[in-house]
Amino acid sequence: MPGSDTSANFRLVRDAGGFAARLRALSSRWWARWLMVAAVLAAIGYALLWLLVLRNLPSVDTLRVYEPPLPTNVRAIDGTPIHSYARERRVELAYAEYPPLLVRAFLAAEDRTFFEHHGIDYPGIIAAFLNNLQSSRRPVGASTITQQVAKNLLVGNEVSYVRKLREAILAYRIEDTLTKEQILELYLNQIPLGRNAFGVEAASHAYFDKDLSELTLGQLAYLAILPKGPANYEPFRKADRALKRRNFVLSEMLRNQFITEAQYDQARAEPIGAVVRQTPKFERVGGYFVEEVRRQLVEKFGESERDGPFSIYSGGLWVRTSFDPQIQQYAQEALRDGLIRYDRGRGWDGPVAHVDLPPRSPDADGAPRGWLQALVNKNIGVDYKDWRAAIVIAVAQSAAEIGFADGRTGTLPRWAAQMPVRGKGGTAFAALAPGDIITVAPEGGVFALRALPRVSGGMVVQEPATGRVVAMQGGFDARLNSFNRATQAMRQPGSTIKPLVYASALENGLTPASIIVDAPYCVYQGARLGQKCFRNFGGGQGSGPHTMRWGIEQSRNLMTVRAASQIGMDKVVDTINRMGVGKYPAYLSIALGAGETTVQRMVNAFSILANQGRGAPSTLIDYVQDRHGKVIWPEGWRACARCNAPDWNGRAMPRPVIRQRQVIDPVSAFQMVHITEGVIQRGTATVLRDLNRPIFGKTGTSTGPTDVWFIGGTPQLVGGLYIGYDTPRSLGSYAQGGTLAAPIFKAFAQKAYAGMEPMPFRAPAGVRFVRIDRGSGRPVYGGWPSDDPKAATIWEAFKPESEPRRAVARQIAPGDAAAAAAAAAAARARSAAPVRQTERASDSDFLQREGGIY
Repeated sequence: MPGSDTSANFRLVRDAGGFAARLRALSSRWWARWLMVAAVLAAIGYALLWLLVLRNLPSVDTLRVYEPPLPTNVRAIDGTPIHSYARERRVELAYAEYPPLLVRAFLAAEDRTFFEHHGIDYPGIIAAFLNNLQSSRRPVGASTITQQVAKNLLVGNEVSYVRKLREAILAYRIEDTLTKEQILELYLNQIPLGRNAFGVEAASHAYFDKDLSELTLGQLAYLAILPKGPANYEPFRKADRALKRRNFVLSEMLRNQFITEAQYDQARAEPIGAVVRQTPKFERVGGYFVEEVRRQLVEKFGESERDGPFSIYSGGLWVRTSFDPQIQQYAQEALRDGLIRYDRGRGWDGPVAHVDLPPRSPDADGAPRGWLQALVNKNIGVDYKDWRAAIVIAVAQSAAEIGFADGRTGTLPRWAAQMPVRGKGGTAFAALAPGDIITVAPEGGVFALRALPRVSGGMVVQEPATGRVVAMQGGFDARLNSFNRATQAMRQPGSTIKPLVYASALENGLTPASIIVDAPYCVYQGARLGQKCFRNFGGGQGSGPHTMRWGIEQSRNLMTVRAASQIGMDKVVDTINRMGVGKYPAYLSIALGAGETTVQRMVNAFSILANQGRGAPSTLIDYVQDRHGKVIWPEGWRACARCNAPDWNGRAMPRPVIRQRQVIDPVSAFQMVHITEGVIQRGTATVLRDLNRPIFGKTGTSTGPTDVWFIGGTPQLVGGLYIGYDTPRSLGSYAQGGTLAAPIFKAFAQKAYAGMEPMPFRAPAGVRFVRIDRGSGRPVYGGWPSDDPKAATIWEAFKPESEPRRAVARQIAPGDAAAAAAAAAAARARSAAPVRQTERASDSDFLQREGGIY
């Protein structure tokens, strides 16, 4: 109606029984609001837990296949361990191999309820938490053995509550994944125990120099205290603290009934009995050899885990080498004795090294302390005969006090150090100062100073049939200087290169009986270099025409360059390169040894000659196995089945894998070996003749002379060495390979070949042996060779169709006396003159009559 208010407000209300209504009704209650807040807080807490703890938490499944870093173990030719490359000393054992008392000792010291809990010691954690709240020191915990496994292998050593929480969670999961025995095995194999030892077996050797099974109860209890901090219980500097803690572990073992009262009393009465920290004994074997093996392994597999699973410091490799400890000892002794023999009487060259002794208060004798640690830190040792490295502690008027790496001290009187100082004058005693590290030897209850040789050298010995290096000495002592002169020193080989030059000549038409003129030889080298004239050693001008054999035996330079020029230096350097000596330009001076190479390469080249021209680069490593025993290098390696069988079973003989190739012609190689046997019999190495066995070789002397060489050997072993200063300088005008190097090889050979059956060099198929006159190279028909080294008639080796032949006349009709007489006269003339172009007898008929040797 007009004037009336008709507006109305409507409110639409849905069914009050809906879900939203019930939710609103529920949220109005106080306890529901608290539940929602708790849920939100729980979600936030879980998110934080995930972000801080659970995210990137490692999987415990990795422990099932966990492989700890293991050292690489090196074995000798007979399988004997000789070295170990390790940054962490570790030896893996199975749980069953641990002595039961050891396990009980660790349980008493670390986790006595280990077999009862599920990875976490809750009462211990609560007690540690309350203790940390009241202390401002480094937080402590109550880690179980399982938690320590989680920390060491999975989460790291960070000091924080977040790490402890991650550790606890992982410990719980580990208990679900592994058995208690597996957990203990992981723990006892990887726990760090000081002295660079990881695991109890490595620690047993580091502290007691024994296998774990040989330790007493007291020693086992000592190992059990080390996880708390090896430096805190050092057996010498902190012996009282170590004994107190060890005895506590023994009392805990008794309290938990792990041992009897009698065992407790006996073990408590024991001293710790630890040894002074030392390098494992077998690591002092073959210093230069094992270092060269290490270099090759690093190049192949890398050093650390990031380089791959087979790295040498963590891959646990087993390396079988060709190292022969006995041959190595002979080579080492021979080279060292030769170096000292040459250097004797030349004076003292000063201390091996010098260290500044720590500025500490003097002891009762007035000598400064700290010398032992200073000496040990330098890691200098000498194992030559009874020589020892020592440090000068103090110098008085009449004697010096010296100390050794084992902690002992001694006296060096003034009279025992009177040798002159090389290049300076005065006596060695007057030059001594505290902190000098010197070399001494016992003499009459005191010690006498010894002079290390300044001259050095390298020596290698290998099997020619296989190319395996059995011994290597790269200097006087690897601990004094690790530079390996056998493989790293590039030196001029001098005349030892000549057999390779003449081997090339034999491959290119010359024979051992070829006549070469020993006379001055000059060559024009171009406008810039001008005329180059060569000369013999000692300045000789030549002695006329001689056979190739004579030129090699007498090491005539002029004959060598003339032969090299005749066949072409490009062919000579190609032969030298194929034999692995080096790549050189085609200069005539290379034929006299002007190019640089190493002892190892030269010995391998001579081994190729001794092996009928077959060879490959020499090797030190036979094969490499991974930690599970699988051969991983060389590729395609195959074992030689039945090669080591004690008796033949009548079947086909086993065939070892041959990895060599034919480098030069086998007959040429044998001819050169046969010729260089003459070097021993009547040439420049006659000092070796009384070895009374087939032996070939060649001496060498480089210009100066700065280096002297000898390389040679038998079918079983070929060796070689050089002597020279590291910074090349003259050895003295008298120095020659035959007077310095060959006697060293002889000292080695007398021991190395003792008991070894003399074996002749085997001639390959096709060699023709001819009786010739040693001086002229002409065939001899009326005489026979003898055992006299200077005999005029010798057997010489020729290739088919290259040997000197007997010439025959044409057939003459019967009854023609005049023609017959003329033919006889012509035959006599031909026998006294060089053979001219005539008709020759049939080779096959002649060989059948003479049996192939004439």
